[in-house]
Amino acid sequence: MDFGLVLQTDPPATETVALMRRAEQHGFRYGWTFDSAVLWQEPFVIHSRILAETDRLIVGPMVTNPATRAWEVTASTFATLNEMYGPRTVCGIGRGDSALRVAGRRPTTLARLGEAMAAIRELAEGREAVVDGTALRLPWVRGGPGARLPVWLAGYGPKALRLAGEEADGFILQLADPFLTEWMVKAVRSAAAAAGRDPGAVTVCVAAPAYVTPDASPGALGHAREQCRWFGGMVGNHVADLVARYGEDSGRVPRELTAYIGERRGYDYAHHGRSGHPDTAFVPDAIVDRFCLIGPPQAHIDRLRRLRALGVDQFAVYAMHDARKEVLDAYGEQVIPALS
Repeated sequence: MDFGLVLQTDPPATETVALMRRAEQHGFRYGWTFDSAVLWQEPFVIHSRILAETDRLIVGPMVTNPATRAWEVTASTFATLNEMYGPRTVCGIGRGDSALRVAGRRPTTLARLGEAMAAIRELAEGREAVVDGTALRLPWVRGGPGARLPVWLAGYGPKALRLAGEEADGFILQLADPFLTEWMVKAVRSAAAAAGRDPGAVTVCVAAPAYVTPDASPGALGHAREQCRWFGGMVGNHVADLVARYGEDSGRVPRELTAYIGERRGYDYAHHGRSGHPDTAFVPDAIVDRFCLIGPPQAHIDRLRRLRALGVDQFAVYAMHDARKEVLDAYGEQVIPALS
């Protein structure tokens, strides 16, 4: 199992770079950042510095979207990074949540997302693609292995899972609940097989907060839950979209994912992805425990072994809490060696 670190690009950018270096030293293979231009610093500028100051780390957004930047701009950015540092980038992409909603725009459609995925990959790898009716090619991209750009799709709903299986190189699931992971991985693999693809060729990445405690005492676990409760609120934005589209009891989406948002009352993006978010009090402890990894190191190891058995290839640690360095150190010293 590979491991990734996910950070928001809060200033100073030097701290983001330093944490990514620390992650690589501890055996993490991927470095991810949020991509929301209003809320945080521009990630691709920071990605360039991360790549320059690490040796092997693979870097990408978790996640970008088809609307913030023109597709040829996104492709050119990835191709430039690959030309400078070798094929060490990955394009995590979704419909857009905070990046678009905080600017007063709606997330894109899945149809538009599918078109963008194909065009960005083709252009970044040196081939021609049609963008808004115009055939384009980046003439300076030589192609070949050095230009490879894997595109990983993030989503939860049945149409997104099908799109991931049919067209994506990887699937990003932003929660670490074994039941939901099994359900969604099966949906992605089935879609890949139905499309004539090798189901095992779709990389599966589970991303969620991880908080390592010294023990399993109520006080330690209680503090960890409060540091990670924001995540249930963030996931709730996507779940609310699914409930609005399919209904809570449609059978299209498991109730294990949708039932907890019944008490949800709006969401303030000014606090997006941060502990102490005022709009996440509705998230119960049981959801924090299911969606996140909290507890002593052995609890993390046990959950990750379950996820690995379900076909998960990477666990990406959301480190938006008060113990970022401590979690990196605990994973590097105890968790990652146990999963090697």
